[in-house]
Amino acid sequence: MWNGPLEQINEYTFRIPQNYKSGMRVEGRLYAGERLLADIRQDRAPEQVANVACLPGIVGASLAMPDIHWGYGFPIGGVAATDPEDDGVIAPGGIGYDINCGVRFLRTTLMKEEVTSSISALADALSQMIPSGVGSKGKVRISGKEEKKLLAQGARWAVRQGMGVEHDLEMCEEHGGFQDADPDVVSERAYARGKPQSGTLGSGNHFLEVQVVDEIYDLQAAAVMGISPGQIGVMIHTGSRGFGYQVCADSLKVMAQCVVKYRLDLPDRQLACAPLNSPEARRYLGAMRCAANYAWANRQVLTHLTREGFEKIFGQGWSKMGMNLVYDVAHNIAKMETHLIQGQKKTLCVHRKGATRAFGPGNPEIPERYRDIGQPVIIPGDMGRVSFLLAGTKKAEQETFGSTCHGAGRLKSRKEATRTVQLSRLMSDLKQKNIEVRAAGKATLVEEAPAAYKDVNDVVNVVHQAGIARKVARLRPLCVVKG
Repeated sequence: MWNGPLEQINEYTFRIPQNYKSGMRVEGRLYAGERLLADIRQDRAPEQVANVACLPGIVGASLAMPDIHWGYGFPIGGVAATDPEDDGVIAPGGIGYDINCGVRFLRTTLMKEEVTSSISALADALSQMIPSGVGSKGKVRISGKEEKKLLAQGARWAVRQGMGVEHDLEMCEEHGGFQDADPDVVSERAYARGKPQSGTLGSGNHFLEVQVVDEIYDLQAAAVMGISPGQIGVMIHTGSRGFGYQVCADSLKVMAQCVVKYRLDLPDRQLACAPLNSPEARRYLGAMRCAANYAWANRQVLTHLTREGFEKIFGQGWSKMGMNLVYDVAHNIAKMETHLIQGQKKTLCVHRKGATRAFGPGNPEIPERYRDIGQPVIIPGDMGRVSFLLAGTKKAEQETFGSTCHGAGRLKSRKEATRTVQLSRLMSDLKQKNIEVRAAGKATLVEEAPAAYKDVNDVVNVVHQAGIARKVARLRPLCVVKG
């Protein structure tokens, strides 16, 4: 339970005042609706919002999206920007262990009535073709030299191996890879953990989901994205697997030393960080970008396998089925971006942890195809409820460093879900909703039950009403592959 102050700014925005605790350099700002506030107060994540406001060089505000919940150092659903010209820092806790955990959405030209009779067979094919679960190993077998290329190139590496096309890269944030990743600063342990896991879904909240477009809210944006009612699409949610975890773990040991070396005054040791102009920060950024590239390559390989699964079931090439990538976004990442601060353009390090970039119309950082409507934003729900496609806004650029929510947000811990959710009841509920589910283990299904999450409808309505993203389409699950 958190009983700290939340001052209402407007219907969907609340403030943790800068005087709430000693050391806050900026205020905390939280996006929420009345229905979500009670859940948010049950968690101590708002205290982490206040702690993040103490980071050296932070500008604007310490931000929290409506899917906020407790995380390591930063809350999940937290956003913070730091200024390298004002002692700004980089904090691994503001990115997280699963670096570039993210999500992509592929549309198809298939309609619901064309796939209904094949959904069970499709679920079987996808679950057989896509490695998932704890410790799962992928079908990609590469040498150490080739792994360095993967880390340097990201999704482009997979495309060059024949697992995709140039259009896939154009539809990815950062074109599917940071150009300034530095494979030479990555530990041998991270290399060892990552090598067998390329092209794997993993476990936990990661999934592959076949969906149907259930409702359109913005006809113009939907048309630009190639989306129409009744259409079939695929959502893929995964990250950098053990490789990213190890990069984070390695960096936290170094950052703990940096706190002493650079005499940083922090309210929580999990906020361990380093000045952006320090050698330690440069090494972490080089390694973090490698992990981000690993994740983009991973999602690209899974896209290739997904297309093969559809080809197997429907007997035609993926291109003929129109299986084109709409967009791919990162959720756990730090990026150097240009934003307006008090009317002045500044290059800032924007930490997004459990948050999605949401640049608005006209921004040169998004594909030309989407310049008129804003960047596509992909918000997954849980396996028993809907997901959403949204578009970024200029207001998000003005208020949140171009950021919005990333999902439903956990309501119950995995331990609590295991204690309170009955597997047989869960499977019965999913069956009644005509949702086919395939999972590597029963434990994951219980941990990821809809009851363990906030209602994504509430979360998305907040960001839509607050104007930091706008709804384009709703997607309903037909089959789900879980780790």
